Amino acid sequence: MPKRSEEMLVDLWMSLLLVWITCVPSVSTTPVGGQSRTAQTGGSAAAAASSLGEGQRLLSRAKRGWVWNQMFVLEEFSGRDPILVGRLHTDLDVGNKNIKYVLAGEGAGTIFAINELTGDIHAMKRLDREEKAEYTLTAQVVNADTDEPLEPPSEFIIKVQDINDNPPQFIEGPYRASVPEMSAVGTPVTRVTATDADDPVYGNSAKLVYSILDGQPYFSVDPNSATIKIALHGMDREVKEEYFVVIQAKDMGGHMGGLSGTTTVTIMLTDINDNPPKFSKSLYEFGIPEDLPIGKTGGKVKATDRDIGENAKSTYNIIEGDDQGTFEIITDAQTQDGILRLRKPLDYESKKAYTLKVEATNVRSEPGSGGPFKDTATIKIVVEDADEPPVFSKPMYLLEVKENAPVATVIGRVAARDPDSSGSLVRYFIDRHTDLERQFNINVDDGNITLAKPLDRETDMWHNITVTATEVRNHSQISRAIVAIRVMDINDNAPEFATEYEAYLCENGKPGQVIHTVSAVDKDDPSQGHRFDYRLVQEAQSNPNFTIKHNQDNSISVVAKHDGFRRQKQEIYFLPIVVSDQGHPPMSSTNTLTIRVCGCSRDLVVQSCNVEAYVLPIGLSMGALIAILACIILLLVIVVLFVTLRRHKNEPLIIKDDEDVRENIIRYDDEGGGEEDTEAFDIATLQNPDGINGYLPRKDIKPDLQFMPRAGQHSGPNGVDVDEFINVRLHEADNDPTAPPYDSIQIYGYEGRGSVAGSLSSLETASSDSDQNYDYLREWGPRFRRLGELYSVGESDRET
Repeated sequence: MPKRSEEMLVDLWMSLLLVWITCVPSVSTTPVGGQSRTAQTGGSAAAAASSLGEGQRLLSRAKRGWVWNQMFVLEEFSGRDPILVGRLHTDLDVGNKNIKYVLAGEGAGTIFAINELTGDIHAMKRLDREEKAEYTLTAQVVNADTDEPLEPPSEFIIKVQDINDNPPQFIEGPYRASVPEMSAVGTPVTRVTATDADDPVYGNSAKLVYSILDGQPYFSVDPNSATIKIALHGMDREVKEEYFVVIQAKDMGGHMGGLSGTTTVTIMLTDINDNPPKFSKSLYEFGIPEDLPIGKTGGKVKATDRDIGENAKSTYNIIEGDDQGTFEIITDAQTQDGILRLRKPLDYESKKAYTLKVEATNVRSEPGSGGPFKDTATIKIVVEDADEPPVFSKPMYLLEVKENAPVATVIGRVAARDPDSSGSLVRYFIDRHTDLERQFNINVDDGNITLAKPLDRETDMWHNITVTATEVRNHSQISRAIVAIRVMDINDNAPEFATEYEAYLCENGKPGQVIHTVSAVDKDDPSQGHRFDYRLVQEAQSNPNFTIKHNQDNSISVVAKHDGFRRQKQEIYFLPIVVSDQGHPPMSSTNTLTIRVCGCSRDLVVQSCNVEAYVLPIGLSMGALIAILACIILLLVIVVLFVTLRRHKNEPLIIKDDEDVRENIIRYDDEGGGEEDTEAFDIATLQNPDGINGYLPRKDIKPDLQFMPRAGQHSGPNGVDVDEFINVRLHEADNDPTAPPYDSIQIYGYEGRGSVAGSLSSLETASSDSDQNYDYLREWGPRFRRLGELYSVGESDRET
């Protein structure tokens, strides 16, 4: 690739500058203040000398008024020997061997070294501009013997010049991008970015140029901005959805010898709505039974779309052939099927087939695409005949009957027919679950409903029964209808008092006093409302004590004719009253009002209605009388308790054996006299404390003769067998007629006699320790041998 004119001009200027720097000799200055200033060589000259392998000393030059304070060295120099970076020279160095050059600052002694005699500065290590681009150092001339400075220090900078040693890198790669399908040529897709660690100012080491290695002819890349663009027209996602593109970045402006780096870009084509829905068939045929329930599915259609997501969604509509609205079609959101559902019942006898035209339309449409995409198909529906149940003329029937209607009266009629073309006969029945008392019957042939039992409106005003209609040809085809029967009212109940009244008459009342207000109720419900008549019975019409007064609200007031009523004379009065209604025929009943004479206060407030109140002493109320009676009863209770306690106190504390059914434990604190104590003490005394005074036979066993010990038994202290001794004692206790009639525990503390070891107790020991012989302990075995030796040693010691 030929260089551009600007690049050639820059290269020319850099070459001239390098030649000029190479020709610049060392700079020396006049002393200031009696001292010479250190002169520094041109850094570019040192760099050029190092790159050419030149080690010659630079020529001196006449004095100038400026000082060159920079040196340059190329990074990544090759070779084992140190490279000369520059040279320092002072005016004091005129053959004087008593001076030396000292270097200090960044990298002094490690990266850079100075020749103390000549002032030559060398780079000791490999340099990397990307790590550090420049170093600041200080040079000074000192006395070689005393290290005293001969002139002030001079500061200078060593700059590391860049070379193209870093390739471009895509830090953010690999990349992923997307672009809509069918995009125009030149549509930007994405932009990639590469970085170069080289110096972007010096030369072309960091000047990048981008190119596409893989992905043509579909995509292209801008060489400078690295923007990837569409390069091919009409890229369709439905044909190919994913593309892999390889992008290269090359430095040195893309010239030969430059370094390069690559990255991959995965480009996805996103979907647009560029495909219409398409029915798989142009004609669909379905057979639907006429008894299909409302809302159930009659068939499914589907229009497929090559697009995806929202672009593939469609809606379905019936556009022709369903003027009555018998069907509807909805969209299944999950499967995108068109579901045909029934909206109205089908009737094979009236219409046997339907032809519908449905349309599938995309939900979304792209701007400028000419509207939403559509497709149509034809659906042919054949109605299949089904055996339908009978149909009632009404869904619900309302019938009326009077409550005094005789049995077998026809109340009404229901009617049903078979809608099928065959026209089967229908039979009618009453669902007895709705007529548990069987008050109605129905004619199975004509549907006439008759009365089976008398009705009472006051018990049930309404009766709701269910009538079924069944085909004679197919008993499984059943229909139901509700029949509501209203019972009409007749005047068959007499009025009566609203409640059981009880009136109170004050003794100090005046004539004309209203004693009570009485009202009546009637179970019947006349259409004009209730109206009651009240009168006293014939015997009571000439009642000298009471009369009645009619109110205007179907009630009466009972009034006293005179005063002077006394409880001592008559406590209760019974007033019979006749109540009649205005029905046809009229009904009446006699009700009795109870009037009780009571004592009242001055403002006619009832206080007491009992006759007994008059027999109480003056000033003694009922509460006081109750308190007196309670005190008397309490005193009687105390006396009874006292007598009972005295009687229990006089009874003896000793319980006879024939009355005692409990277990008794008698404890004696006598410790006893030793092992012989069991034989010396009569244990029968412990079993029956009263036995010594008299003979009380046992009640649970038959008395036998007193058991006498056998002659062969040993009862003495020597030679007693323990097992035999216990058996003998046990037999004596079981056959003892004086033993108590309950279980007892007998303990015998017999230890036995005849042991070789004898007793360990010293109570019966009469001899001293010196009389004991312990030789037998050795005969007991190895466990007692040591014990025998100890006692034997003790005896020998005592003898000596």
